[in-house]
Amino acid sequence: MKWIPCSGRSRRDTKNKKNSSSRKKNGVIVNQKPLDQTKPTSERLRDDYPFHVRGGSKNGGSGSITAQTFTFRELATATKHFRSECLLGEGGFGRVYKGYMESTNQVVAIKQLNRNGLQGNREFLVEVLMLSLLHHPNLVNLIGYCADGDQRLLVYEYMPLGSLEDHLLEISPGKKRLDWNTRMKIAAGAAKGLEHLHDKASPPVIYRDLKCSNILLGEGYHPKLSDFGLAKLGPVGDNTHVSTRVMGTYGYCAPEYAMTGQLTLKSDVYSFGVVLLEIITGRKAIDNSKATAEQNLVAWVRDP
Repeated sequence: MKWIPCSGRSRRDTKNKKNSSSRKKNGVIVNQKPLDQTKPTSERLRDDYPFHVRGGSKNGGSGSITAQTFTFRELATATKHFRSECLLGEGGFGRVYKGYMESTNQVVAIKQLNRNGLQGNREFLVEVLMLSLLHHPNLVNLIGYCADGDQRLLVYEYMPLGSLEDHLLEISPGKKRLDWNTRMKIAAGAAKGLEHLHDKASPPVIYRDLKCSNILLGEGYHPKLSDFGLAKLGPVGDNTHVSTRVMGTYGYCAPEYAMTGQLTLKSDVYSFGVVLLEIITGRKAIDNSKATAEQNLVAWVRDP
C-alpha cells in the first residue's frame, strides 16, 4: 500500500513558499531543506532534535549516535552496483537491496532513497537519529548511512522473512498461512516496540506509519518495526498534542488526526488497532477488490 497523505491537500502560507523548496509526487508535498554540509550529520541531528532515551543503555538507548558512515562506493559494491537480482522491494521512498558488507562479513538491507521521491533530507536525518538512539529487540537495527553528495542511503540489519504483509496479506502460492500463535507473537512484539517509542524516548516518539509492511520479520517470526521516515517527536509538558501536516497511509490514520492535524500517541494506538484487525482477520485495511461495504476493514468490523 502506498504512502500518501491521510486527508486532503496540504496548505502552505506565502512565507513558507518563499523560505522553503518542496517536491510534489503522487499528491504528497514534502518540504526540502538543504543540509548544512559544514557540520557532521550527527551534529546536525543534535542541533535540530533535542532528544534522548530515558534510562540510557539500561533501557536500550545509548544516548549517542552510533551509526556507521559508509561511502557510496562501499554500498554500491555491497549490492553488486544495485543489480535487480539484489532488489528486495520498492516503495514511495526508494528501493531496498540485499547487500553483503565484506568489511564486517555481514548481510544487510540497503535502502537507496529516491532523489526525486517522498523522503527528503529532513526525513532522512530523522530516521538516522531515531534508529541510532532507539535500541530495542522489536525495533530494526540501523547499522549505518551514506550521505555522499546528493546520495542518501540507509543500511539496516537484514530481516530474512520479509514483512508481515508478505505472510498475511499478500501470500504467494505455496506459502503457508501464519498460525494463531505466530500471529499473536508478532502482535505482541510490535506492541512492545511501540511501547518503547512512547514510554522510553524523551520526548516520546510518535511512529506515524505503523502498518503490516513496516513490521519486518526475523528468524522465528521475530517482529521489528521499521521505516521511521515519518516519525515525529511527541508533545511535552502540558501540551496534549503536536500540530503537523497530516501524513501516513490511508486506512491506518486515526480519524481525529486526519481531521484536525493534531498528532498524539493515541494516533499510533489507532494504527496498531488496524494492524491487529488485519492480523486477526487476514484482511487488508483497505481492499478495493471487495464489495463497497467491505472495502474499509474498520468500518466493516464496526458495522458488519
